[in-house]
Amino acid sequence: MKNWQEHITTDSEILLGKPIIKGTRISIEFILERLATGWSVEQLLENYPRLTLDDLMAVYAYAYDCMKDGLLLMKSKSA
Repeated sequence: MKNWQEHITTDSEILLGKPIIKGTRISIEFILERLATGWSVEQLLENYPRLTLDDLMAVYAYAYDCMKDGLLLMKSKSA
């Protein structure tokens, strides 16, 4: 699995400290939102040339680690 720490960082001076791809102002949230709305990996790489396939693989590894460690929790629906 990709070592996401090599590609993802936070900086309180950039995007209020949201996780971003190193060397960019592209947030992990932004990438995941694009993918969730139907963008392909190819579209992301074409539209954001500073992104690499390794960066995107790091995003997946980061999301997995967050879920695995319980940092992402589903909100339960109230009946």
